[in-house]
Amino acid sequence: PECPEGFKSLWSGYSLVMLEGNGYSLAQELGSAGSCLEEFQTVPMMQCSGGQVCNHGVRTDKAFYLANEQNPDFTIKPESNLDDLIGYVSRCNVCGGSSKILARHSFTSEVPECPEGFHEIWEGYSYLMVTSSGASGGGQTLASAGSCLEEFYVPTFVECLGRGTCGFYINNIDY
Repeated sequence: PECPEGFKSLWSGYSLVMLEGNGYSLAQELGSAGSCLEEFQTVPMMQCSGGQVCNHGVRTDKAFYLANEQNPDFTIKPESNLDDLIGYVSRCNVCGGSSKILARHSFTSEVPECPEGFHEIWEGYSYLMVTSSGASGGGQTLASAGSCLEEFYVPTFVECLGRGTCGFYINNIDY
């Protein structure tokens, strides 16, 4: 996406929502630069244990990426071909500027007004949190621009597993 007026693009990439390893999750705030990975990897982390041993793609590792407007086919099996998969992953742009960005949520179907001293950059949909199988999940800070999605698609995210496959699963829930 393009940067708002008065902002400059620093890099573009792929929108990472959450990481999960060994049953523990870590949400990536969509309003921060850390959620925009310059390079797509199915699971962009390693699991390290005692004995100075690190492993990539451990069976229980997962990564969740924001999906785009492509209509997924829930009947297909998870994809392992990155060329086929990457078309479902939302792109992002890290923009630098001197202005502060604040998201406001109305908790109704009406678009809220900006506070005094702020002007609208975009309208969107409130996005609070994501969960998968088990008790893990992650959320967005509601004051962050990452909690206001310009477009809202169901499913909202693509789940990638440590074995190198990604797909859309019916047990994934958005709030």
